[in-house]
Amino acid sequence: MQYCSTRGGVQGWDFQDVLLSGYAPDGGMFMPETLPTLTPDTLRSWSSLSYPQLVTEVCSLFIPTELIPRADLDGLVSAALSGFAVPGVVSLARLKGGLCVLELFHGETLAFKDLAMTCTVRFLDYFLRKESRRAIVLVGTSGDTGGSAIQSARGLGGVDVVVVYPRGRITLVQEKQMITCLEDNIHVFAADGSSDDIDVPIRRLFSDQELVKQHSLMSLNSVNWSRVMVQLAHFIYAYLHVSGLEQVETGAPLPALEMVVPTGGAGNIAAGCIVKQMGIPLCLVAMTNANDIVHRTVQSGDFSMATNVTQTMAPAIDIQDPYNMERVFWLLSGRDGALVKGMMEEFQHSHRHTLPEALHKQLSQVLTAGAVRDEGIVETMQRCWKENQYLLCPHTAVAVWHHYHYPPTAGVNRCCIATASPAKFQAAVQKAGLTLDLPEAVRALDKMSTRYLALERGQDWGKDWESMLKQHIQAIGSARQRGVAYYSTVECN
Repeated sequence: MQYCSTRGGVQGWDFQDVLLSGYAPDGGMFMPETLPTLTPDTLRSWSSLSYPQLVTEVCSLFIPTELIPRADLDGLVSAALSGFAVPGVVSLARLKGGLCVLELFHGETLAFKDLAMTCTVRFLDYFLRKESRRAIVLVGTSGDTGGSAIQSARGLGGVDVVVVYPRGRITLVQEKQMITCLEDNIHVFAADGSSDDIDVPIRRLFSDQELVKQHSLMSLNSVNWSRVMVQLAHFIYAYLHVSGLEQVETGAPLPALEMVVPTGGAGNIAAGCIVKQMGIPLCLVAMTNANDIVHRTVQSGDFSMATNVTQTMAPAIDIQDPYNMERVFWLLSGRDGALVKGMMEEFQHSHRHTLPEALHKQLSQVLTAGAVRDEGIVETMQRCWKENQYLLCPHTAVAVWHHYHYPPTAGVNRCCIATASPAKFQAAVQKAGLTLDLPEAVRALDKMSTRYLALERGQDWGKDWESMLKQHIQAIGSARQRGVAYYSTVECN
């Protein structure tokens, strides 16, 4: 299994190369050069596996045993997924009216990011230990990714994690899950801007190949292929348990399953498209909030940012730059790196692009999309509670809204992805007129000490942030070489 860039300039990299990187050197994103096919026999043989076992099987398709022997892979995935709050790691809630919700939020930070992040960090630590190397991880977050990266990597000797979050645009729980981590290898920055603003200097830092090589700079955002790879298991698990596969006779056509996905950066929907290309008949629905670029792209081919990111009740998907759509475009264009390179460079320069007609046609055949305003989120949370006494987070409500307004196709089962616990979004729960009992781990955050550094927004904030982050990354690397804690050399908030 080898990997290439979506922009055509890089081929033949192995999993370790791809894991220990961010964007490809040509600015693209890594994808497998070929995708394995999942046969009906394979799917049936996987139907009795636990979630960790399924993740291991999926990962083994993309990680050669020469890099991680199967026994080691088993151990890494098992250890990564051992600390979740439910025995099965994930859970299915089957509710009234055919509503089925796949709960992916039972990890330490109460968000689906924990599933792929814990595995990816274990893989990273495995390779770094093997080669006695260090790495600096640079993460921009819209709320959940940062906390998950921090909790997965805290205390690891070979990794420093630099997280940048949009101050004032995430919930207090999301913020405190980051700034209460005081380990020496965790470095948190609060930026006065949106998550899309943060992505601009981060992308430029990853294009600085001297910086990348000098400090082994890598990403744990879903830019990293490993994150998307583990997320394939979400869709396969749902298919095995919700599609009705067990009721279909051997040799008969596989049943379809509709998967409804809250969509921001589009990592999950990209994983769904990959699974579909691997042979599983998924009907994919990408649901956004008011930041509806994915919806507009599917509906009309208008891949253009709005003037500003709209702050909504579902902040983790308050994103106007759904960077994983690059992977989707690459897949659906027949792996046309030159086409994708031109499209994405135009989009990054002008923040707008109209999809070629043929590509838009392919996209609209593979994806359905919708957009939900805050009023719809509130209405959905209230209805689900009234009918089921089941509390949705606002992001999950974006998906469930589709279920309530568009009945499933006859004969096709449906599953909505639940990306986070409502405990992370207390203001949204209160706005819906509902209440919840906070987990002890969330209540404890209020009593913990905090630490972070500020990135203030000036006249030329993009270049200023890039320069400041670069200086901090270089200083972190220098401090590690001297064997001192970086935070002992700077003044923090």
